[in-house]
This record gives sequence, C-alpha cells and structure tokens, in this order.
Amino acid sequence: MYKIISKRLLAPNVNEYTIEAPKVARNARPGQFIILRVDEEGERVPFTICDMDKEKGYITILVQTVGSSTYKLSLLNEGDSIADFVGPLGNATDLSSYDDIILVAGGIGSAVVYPQAKYLASIGKKATVILGARNESLLMYVEEYKQCGVHLCIMTDDGSCGEKGFVTQKLQAILEEKKSDVVMAVGPLMMMKAVCDVTRPFGIQTIVSLNSIMVDGTGMCGCCRVTVGDETKYACVDGPEFDGHLVDFAEAAARSAFYKEKEQAHYCNLRGTVEGGKK
Repeated sequence: MYKIISKRLLAPNVNEYTIEAPKVARNARPGQFIILRVDEEGERVPFTICDMDKEKGYITILVQTVGSSTYKLSLLNEGDSIADFVGPLGNATDLSSYDDIILVAGGIGSAVVYPQAKYLASIGKKATVILGARNESLLMYVEEYKQCGVHLCIMTDDGSCGEKGFVTQKLQAILEEKKSDVVMAVGPLMMMKAVCDVTRPFGIQTIVSLNSIMVDGTGMCGCCRVTVGDETKYACVDGPEFDGHLVDFAEAAARSAFYKEKEQAHYCNLRGTVEGGKK
C-alpha cells in the first residue's frame, strides 16, 4: 500500500497527490510516468510524474477527475493508501544539451512541464515557460515556476491573468524576436498541434507529450498506438514524448476520443447520475 502524504485541489476537479513511494522516487526522472490502481479491483491508470523528492521518497502526480477510476481516487484523502503504484515508466526527457529552451504548457500540461523546468534550473539553465489556460482559476503551478527562476509568460483566453490570448500567440512573438534551440509542448492535442504549426516554419525541434492517450502503460492494449513519421509507435513504451513535427495528430485525437462515451457512462453509473442531473 502507498500512503497519500498530501492532497490539494488546484482547480475544479483537479487534485494534486503526493504519494510515499521511495523506490519510484529514487529512480524517477522528468518525463516519466507511473501506473496506479486505487484498490485491488481497480483498473490500471497512468499518470505523469510532476514532481519527486528523492530524499523523502515522495512522488507527486496531478489527477483530473474525468472517469470512474479518477473519481474513486478523488474520494481518498491524506492518510489513505493506494493499492498499487508502479514506476517509473516511459522514457525520460533530457533537455540539458540545449541552451535556449521554451516550455509550453496548456491546462494540466503545466504539471508535466514543471519537472523539466525544475531540473533545468537545478543545473543552471533557465528556460522560458509559457503557461496557458482558459482563465486564471485554471492556471496551475504558477508560484512553483516562479521559484524556479524561469522567465514565465502567462496567457489566458479571457485575459483574467497575464496576457489575453493563446500560448501560440506568445510563442510566435518570442520566436520572431529570437530563435530557440528547442520547444517542448504539453497540453491538449490540438494545442500541441498548433504549437508545432508555429515552430515548423522556424525549423525548431519541437517535442510533444502524448501521455494523455495512454491506457495500460505497457504497450499491450494498443490504445496509445500513434503514427510518428512513417512508423507506428506506442506512447507508453516508445514515448511518451515524440518529435511533434512527425506526429499524426488527427489520428491521435481520434484515438483519444474512442472510449470517451463508455468512460462517461461508467463514471455516471458509479456516481448514480446521468449527464445533466441525478437519476
């Protein structure tokens, strides 16, 4: 059993959990993920590692309540335990060889980008971070990024915090002033595609994370199968990060939506509700 050390609500239906998992923490690196089961009858669900404390043996994950398993997890609190917590899995991302780095995060993608910014700061490299959300209430890890000493740019759709507009607008403006060595983008699939559309004319390497389409995390289910260039890849074992200019985003979007209807039905059954109200 893996104890929940802390739990905090960061945005509507988005919880941050710090889990005691010494062996996972000891080996974890930015870009990797874990798989957990809430209880012995639960399904395996992958989540990207958004922070780690190797000395205390803690792993932090960010979880959006969207289905039955994440709903079950949302019912647990500090002091409760999770049945299984396995990792680290996936390939770590090392951006330390680059000098001018831009990290772009949309929504809960900020949790995936944060360990990259934190690690780069620890080795003396300060990245530019562009955070985006629909409004101020959906922004996450703002203070944590500030503590890293990054050059932080905030964009909100409604202008409630930072500048009004999209992350792509800010990225375009930055790249018109200077050429970056690499851009890493994490967020909704169409946001990452839009980022790649911005960077392509500049010839800048662009890394995207396809963690959102993973299911079992071992390559067995095939749900995270995606075309990268002319090859078939699996986000969980070959990624979760890939060259964004080679990713077939239309295929990835179709695959990510494949189980949404069934997932929502299961979620409503678990809560005893139907969409739009109670039974």
